[in-house]
Amino acid sequence: MIQINYHDSRPIYEKVKDSLRQLILSGALPEGDRLPSVRELAVSLTINPNTIQRAYRELEQEGYIVSVPGKGSFVARGGGARAARMAELKEKLSALAAEFEAVGVSRSEMADMLKEEEP
Repeated sequence: MIQINYHDSRPIYEKVKDSLRQLILSGALPEGDRLPSVRELAVSLTINPNTIQRAYRELEQEGYIVSVPGKGSFVARGGGARAARMAELKEKLSALAAEFEAVGVSRSEMADMLKEEEP
């Protein structure tokens, strides 16, 4: 399910959070699916349960998952996760575009750069 890249310098909870978010957004973890318990995931990844708990807590704050006391954590319903991520990415894109414009790159040049990156 999740693989941790230990060569990445980011904190482990961020890597776990990003991996889960990617699985949710890609549909690999569909809406309503139960996530592994904190303990189960900690054991499978051989990391501290507090690390998993922090990743789950942040994903819940961002609207990707919901926790039900005594039942576990579940992928949030209603497509809010995708909308939230799109809003976050749009904000980042706007900031990046402003930075490009500040160094003299036109919008058409930015569009050309994006076209070069297409798979």
